[in-house]
Amino acid sequence: MKFKALITVGEAVILKKNNIQWFSSGRYFCSTNTIFKAALEDSPNAALNKTLLDRYYSLPQPEKKIQAKYIWIDGTGEGIRSKTRTLDFLPKTATELPRWQYDGSSTYQAEGGNSDIYLLPQAIYRDPFRRGNNILVLCDTYLSDMSPTKSNKRAALAEAIKLAEAEEPWFGIEQEYTFLDMDGRPLGWPKNGFPEPQGPYYCGVGANRVIGREIVEAHYRACLYAGVNISGSNAEVMPSQWEFQVGPTVGIAASDELWVARFILHRIAEEFGVIVSLDPKPMAGHWNGAGAHCNFSTKTMRADNGIEEIERAIEKLSKRHSQHIQAYDPNDGEDNKRRLTGKCETSSIHDFSSGVANRNVSIRIPRGVAEANKGYLEDRRPSSNCDPYSVTNALIRTCVLNINL
Repeated sequence: MKFKALITVGEAVILKKNNIQWFSSGRYFCSTNTIFKAALEDSPNAALNKTLLDRYYSLPQPEKKIQAKYIWIDGTGEGIRSKTRTLDFLPKTATELPRWQYDGSSTYQAEGGNSDIYLLPQAIYRDPFRRGNNILVLCDTYLSDMSPTKSNKRAALAEAIKLAEAEEPWFGIEQEYTFLDMDGRPLGWPKNGFPEPQGPYYCGVGANRVIGREIVEAHYRACLYAGVNISGSNAEVMPSQWEFQVGPTVGIAASDELWVARFILHRIAEEFGVIVSLDPKPMAGHWNGAGAHCNFSTKTMRADNGIEEIERAIEKLSKRHSQHIQAYDPNDGEDNKRRLTGKCETSSIHDFSSGVANRNVSIRIPRGVAEANKGYLEDRRPSSNCDPYSVTNALIRTCVLNINL
């Protein structure tokens, strides 16, 4: 067997035969899957025997007791926290659920001297981990005077949606993300080198093309079980990078469901000992970044000749480009600077642009929309770690309400 050496990794050598990477150490050869397993050995979660948990999940649950896991966004605007309480009834709506509190000084949301933050339940989902009648409860957060915390962008979105109710705004959000190992490298990548250049990975199939499909499939099924309107998934351009889509869904639901889908993804990856990164540019250089493209439509856009309303919305967006850039990542555009360079299927962060079927612009009009003269627009600027409440709020206020963000 003749192999072409690519790069050394410690005492091992990465070799190539038939366009598949192999690793050699002495006289033994192994595929990248073996290296993948070795990387997971560094994760304490991956080392645990998960089958033992079934012994306890299979215990009968008291008839009038359920577990409700309250989920919320912490002070970073992108971190997710959760804790569980026991209820003695099965709620039909979120308004039936009790308020709760937590220590905001441990979540970057309060000082120790006045640290209680209120959790207000807003949406209920089936719990895909505990199953049965157990639930996930999405909450937003409030200070002691019941004003929204700084990271609570949901409250402002709820106000905007109420004002724009006649236009029935809907959203579909494309969430890109990257799997990392415990060392912070993309999962399955050589420790002291790089995989082949981008090209064969997007929507790829095969052990030398995709990494982490088990997590992706588990996440998809868990979202369906929970009641999240997940509409698809695919491997992305950079190896170990994936995408799932939520929606299209009317109003606030798309943003709610994206947050719940993120929680479920982090929770499943935790069991596999893998980190999910929403960093918009996890690897410097000519590697694609990660975004959260937001598809947006109104009743007028969906009506006959709605392309005229789409074009009016694009004109409005062009005049508030800098405001939207600040709203599209939790650090006021600083994270997106590394991604929106005008390269790797992005527009420049400094300039507004639009076009039909063009993925190098700020706003894309899909080919099918242009041909039908109605439909929706795709805002390609939001970063993968954006707060969807902030993104959808900005689109409604600019395109429908004509008011400042």
